[in-house]
Amino acid sequence: MSQEASEADRFLALVAAAQGRDNRLTPLQAGLLVAADLGIARDSRAFARMLGIAHSLVLRELNALAEREGMLQIVKRDLRTMRVHYTLPPRDET
Repeated sequence: MSQEASEADRFLALVAAAQGRDNRLTPLQAGLLVAADLGIARDSRAFARMLGIAHSLVLRELNALAEREGMLQIVKRDLRTMRVHYTLPPRDET
């Protein structure tokens, strides 16, 4: 198995685990959270390119996540490119 395939398998396993913890997450939403957590992608365009999907689909799912309290934070919006930069909220140190 190539390293690229094993990284993809790891990513998909983390996405499935995120969905297991919160069954309200769509696969794209879980992927956005995992990508941010791993530092793979922290903006909508990079995530869309990484998965080879339409940027508009990513934006829709990202906006749905942003509406849910504590899921992620929108850091910056680029009106020209429609790129949205996001980050995960700080983890509780409890």
